Amino acid sequence: MDIISPERRSALMSRIRGKDTGIEVQVRKGLHRLGFRYRLGGAGLPGRPDIVLPKYQTAVFIHGCFWHGHGCPLFRLPKTRAGFWKTKIDTNRARDARKEAELRALGWNVETIWECQLRGATAEEKSRSISALGERIRAHSPRQP
Repeated sequence: MDIISPERRSALMSRIRGKDTGIEVQVRKGLHRLGFRYRLGGAGLPGRPDIVLPKYQTAVFIHGCFWHGHGCPLFRLPKTRAGFWKTKIDTNRARDARKEAELRALGWNVETIWECQLRGATAEEKSRSISALGERIRAHSPRQP
């Protein structure tokens, strides 16, 4: 049984943002610090990536571990309405895989950063994660004009 009233739970869930989250801002600032220039929102691309680097033909998704069902300690299936949440998260996972495949079919490289890579990490660990992302992006040869 949930220890929070349905009204309180609804108020808490309504405050979860879908864009400009703390994790997204950290990744964007880190990539900018590494010299990358990018676009936000990915309008027109399958799955609407969080960050798009046209020069490197790379799309970056920043996934929350709960919403995308990551197999890490930050993901735990709720005990209340477990069937609903399992279906929702499984649907999110299937959509993620489908959209990634669509992007790859269009010739895009796809990178994913998970919330657990940055949440609770030290500044040095965060820097290493973002630097590793930068190295993977740079490994994709820039588009020739």
